[in-house]
Amino acid sequence: MAFERRLDTFSLAALLVSAHYGLGFLLGTAEKSLTFGTAGSLYAVSLGLGTIALLGLAKFYWTQTEQIWNLLGSAYGDGVKIFVGLMSWSSLIGIEAVQLISGAFILKVFGIPTLPTMVVLAILFATISLLPVEKAGWILRGLLVVNFLALLYGLWVLHAFGDYLRSPFGGLSLQASPLTALAIAQSPIEFAGSVEHISLPSAVGVSLSTILLVLIDMKYQQFLVQAKDLQSLYKGCALAAIILLLLAFLPSTLVVAAHNAGILPAGIDGKETLPFILSWIGGGSQKPLGIALILSLLVPALGIGSSILRVQTKTVLDFNILPASVWSRVLVTAANALFGLAVAFKGGEIVNLIVSFYAAYVGAVFVPFVTYLLAQTGRYNFSKGSVKLSLIVSSFAVIILLILTLIKPELALFGSVELNIMGIGILSGILFLFIGEVLEKYLPTSKIGEEA
Repeated sequence: MAFERRLDTFSLAALLVSAHYGLGFLLGTAEKSLTFGTAGSLYAVSLGLGTIALLGLAKFYWTQTEQIWNLLGSAYGDGVKIFVGLMSWSSLIGIEAVQLISGAFILKVFGIPTLPTMVVLAILFATISLLPVEKAGWILRGLLVVNFLALLYGLWVLHAFGDYLRSPFGGLSLQASPLTALAIAQSPIEFAGSVEHISLPSAVGVSLSTILLVLIDMKYQQFLVQAKDLQSLYKGCALAAIILLLLAFLPSTLVVAAHNAGILPAGIDGKETLPFILSWIGGGSQKPLGIALILSLLVPALGIGSSILRVQTKTVLDFNILPASVWSRVLVTAANALFGLAVAFKGGEIVNLIVSFYAAYVGAVFVPFVTYLLAQTGRYNFSKGSVKLSLIVSSFAVIILLILTLIKPELALFGSVELNIMGIGILSGILFLFIGEVLEKYLPTSKIGEEA
């Protein structure tokens, strides 16, 4: 991995925050908050908690420098490297789909239908990803700062700054929709109590999948290795966690305040909530400021969506599955865009969609990664064949479950789609890890231990 150790505390923190502060973070939190109040910030809070947990592995990543699939591949063979890389690639499909969904619902504020919009956005994402404009993604993402300032302005207009920092003894709360018939607390301080309104399996599935994802995902690792020293590394991670936890409650507090102020129209789709509030802040979707604020939320989707497609395409081509050529790049990019579009068409809540793909990656890769750490610490060395068998079985298990639950979300053995996918993946990984060890011990002539 080519890199320079040049990032100080603030630069590293900014990059770590930018890795997850996007449309899924904003629109997904707002969507959940329309029903669950401050508890809708669970996904965003979990990102912050995961960043805190990352402090335990920060030095490891900073020292090793290599991508996870290279680390595991060098220890357990090319077969493991390819499977980990492909699982990382597949996890990006959900994020790509979320950019398409988010963009479509942002434009829905103007009355534009969502399905045709998704098709047009998929074409735009693919086209931009093929252009040499990698640095433009950072410029486009920078427009999210405009929305951050707009949200702060919205809190001020709605007199909600006090609610954002209010003590647990305050009086104002969100009367949620008739579907939940719950009075939800709305301040960040009351977050822990409000989470009880989310079912325990769902809360565990979303939070645990997200926290574990942060620990083994390349979105963070690629920045950690660029910290100029260990002090900057630890301080940058800690600062990023604090910022994410503070940002986590901004969309939820604004949605609750807008709901209580009677701004939101009856029956509004949760995905449309934040774009609608931005248009209201700007005087309406027909006013220049309202249009500018909505577009400043849409344009980052182009940068994020195209950059994800670019990473997906690079991941596939780096494994030399196809010959290196312009047409191969175009073909892979088009295929990636179609996968994302298919998932976007299926729809679903933004947070659950993102975390379902997170859970698949965690369910497949977590056990092999833990075995690698055990080997590095000298506690136990599992055989190459055992780790490969574990990864292959768990990868197929989570992909099958992911596809099935996208079609029928009610297929959740553990009461949560995310917990179901991650749990089955990790359990099958552990089971076949030990089955592989037994076969290696009692059937030494088996082919399990051979390299791919």
